[in-house]
Amino acid sequence: MAYELYYWPTLQGRGEFVRLALEAAGAPYVDIARGREDAGQGLPALLRGLAGLDGPDDPHRPLAPPYLRDGKFVVGQTAAILQYLGPELKLVARSEQARVWTLQIQLTIADLVTEAHDTHHPVDVNLHYEDQKPEAKRRALAFCSDRMPKFLVWFDHLVKHNPAGPRWLVGGRLSYADLSLFQLVEGLQYAFPNAAQRALRGKPSLRDLHERVAALPRVAAYLASERRIPFNETGIFRRYPELDLV
Repeated sequence: MAYELYYWPTLQGRGEFVRLALEAAGAPYVDIARGREDAGQGLPALLRGLAGLDGPDDPHRPLAPPYLRDGKFVVGQTAAILQYLGPELKLVARSEQARVWTLQIQLTIADLVTEAHDTHHPVDVNLHYEDQKPEAKRRALAFCSDRMPKFLVWFDHLVKHNPAGPRWLVGGRLSYADLSLFQLVEGLQYAFPNAAQRALRGKPSLRDLHERVAALPRVAAYLASERRIPFNETGIFRRYPELDLV
């Protein structure tokens, strides 16, 4: 049975971290909101699910996308979805210590993703970027000069000092955290090309991991396909040149 992924149909966003895991593992899945409405999919299906996949009294209804359905099991929140999928897709090591460490890295990636988002929506997510541009520029300056470099130093350190060798973040094989770190770097390079280039300078372990993930056959095929939604200015990573501060 195919997994059902529920996320907005026109942007990568947080759902892309889940898509990458499913694609890298070759797992069958349906991107529900991108399907045909006359087949019971599309955006209406996603919105119905937010009201409760098992009806309005569903005690486990998700607050927001992304959420994943596996048979009768439903899980929301990107990190929780990946933690659930990790063992099934063989994208996490078996030991409890490695599983917890992989989740910790994923949650740290999520922290930086949120900070990247908040550069263009620092005051209120319900306001347009144009309504908070002075605050956005101030937030972006701190992000580009301090926060992004701090996180990338840590990620580079993890790869470089992995006891199993400097190929992956955890142990000697690919994990969902590697895929998510790839997506994070992709997003930073799109939204902040100058600041990201400066922050990645002198971090060969992190850059090599990024290239290694991109070259994985299933990932490369996905990136070249129409299933990969292009970055755009409605997602988390948005390219506003005035916020790319170096």
